[in-house]
Amino acid sequence: MELDLLFRIAAVGIIVAVLNLILKKTDHDEQAVMLTVAGLIIVLMMIIPAIEELFETIRNVFGLW
Repeated sequence: MELDLLFRIAAVGIIVAVLNLILKKTDHDEQAVMLTVAGLIIVLMMIIPAIEELFETIRNVFGLW
């Protein structure tokens, strides 16, 4: 796995955490939950290509398909 991917995931996590704290302090709990869900979706979209590469490597190692 690329180190760059880990740094991008960490950056998204830090940004979401800070914005989540700000929204909760200003009594915008619904927006904080939506922000958390949006951050999760962003990270999942970033991870999908890495998972695809993992499965391709597994297929090549074991000679499947």
